[in-house]
Amino acid sequence: MLTAVTGINWGDEGKGRVVDLLAEKADVVVRYQGGSNAGHTVVTDQGTFVLNLLPSGILHPNVVCVLGDGMVVDLEHLSKEIDGIRKKGISVTPDNLKLSARATISMPWHRIQDELEEDRLSQSGAAFGSTRRGIAYAYSDKFRKKTLRLGDLLHLEEPAVQSRLRTMLESKNLELSGCYHQEPMSFPALLDWCRAQAAQFSAYISCTGAYLENALSAGKRVLLEAQLGAMRDIDYGIFPYTSSSSTIAAYGPIGAGIPGRALDHTAGVLKAYSTCVGAGPFVAERAMPEAWMEQLRRLGGEYGAATGRPRRVGPFDAVASRYGLQCQHADRLALTKLDVLSSMKEIPVITAYRQNGNETDQFDPFSDLDACTPVIRMLPGWDQDISRCRSWEDLPREARDYVNVLEELLGQTIPFISVGAERGAYITKGEWL
Repeated sequence: MLTAVTGINWGDEGKGRVVDLLAEKADVVVRYQGGSNAGHTVVTDQGTFVLNLLPSGILHPNVVCVLGDGMVVDLEHLSKEIDGIRKKGISVTPDNLKLSARATISMPWHRIQDELEEDRLSQSGAAFGSTRRGIAYAYSDKFRKKTLRLGDLLHLEEPAVQSRLRTMLESKNLELSGCYHQEPMSFPALLDWCRAQAAQFSAYISCTGAYLENALSAGKRVLLEAQLGAMRDIDYGIFPYTSSSSTIAAYGPIGAGIPGRALDHTAGVLKAYSTCVGAGPFVAERAMPEAWMEQLRRLGGEYGAATGRPRRVGPFDAVASRYGLQCQHADRLALTKLDVLSSMKEIPVITAYRQNGNETDQFDPFSDLDACTPVIRMLPGWDQDISRCRSWEDLPREARDYVNVLEELLGQTIPFISVGAERGAYITKGEWL
């Protein structure tokens, strides 16, 4: 069975948590796009793990994890991430981590370019809110055919690969010296860097598409893990304030390396309120006073897993969520962090947008979203701890009513509800996965 786990909103919905739970019954977990520019936070008995590149399934000893064709991989970051979880007792070997030979390498200059350009833009207030991890530049060079793929590390001593490496370095030095007045990089130093990465990761690199085809043919359960959410998709998101890859579930089999396969299920993940990291329009943050948002941020621990930056927050946005749900075509929904709302006397929900005196319940990424104001519906809170609830009936009536209203606004049932950060702190109702 092939299942994708994707974000319905701006990312930060809690996909890592959902993947971690589904991985208990999975055989393989695959990241199919993105790089180290976002993170998944997962809490287990062994501690709290922040994963940027590694799929959440790495925390399960019987799961094989794959970094798929559609990713851009910062190998230095990956090395640090592996070292960090090994120190907490997690085994990482070529047996349980496989890197696609087709995945793009995030080269040393990609981070440098990202930092320099973001600094330049910030001087005029035009910065994109980049994580400064070189993702856009790695994807740009992928499509310009001016970078290496992981499989090239297996052929690094061949003249053809070294010739390509020399050509791309010459081009990059022209950009960095001409545009940003940086000192040129040397070819010997770059080749030494590539050799060091090859020495560390060659045993992990393979044709992972063939591995996944064999796994699916053998009846194995394969999970595809997305980074970020629909609003950050390069084509369907709030362009240009997006990621540089496709976060849409339909891209999952392509980015994983199995383009001929169709998804059996798509699990879309929503948070019980709205959060956003980075720049771009975010109507939800105009719904409530700053004091309310700061309280929500504190209660939810809303700080970026990759950056540590305070997240922008607001009430649940049904307008944006319906659009994200349409993009992801999810047939299963998971709602996370319902427990964070437990102390609120009243809970706002965004049901529509108002612009120029007109009201709409449709999300249009081409419209002037910064000119939209949210239409709010206030719902009664439950004002009690729900973190120990383990069945739908255990939840207070007001909490059940809140979920029912979200289901009504989305036109779809929500069979998975998270009520705490721990692995077992969740409720299922109806048909889940």
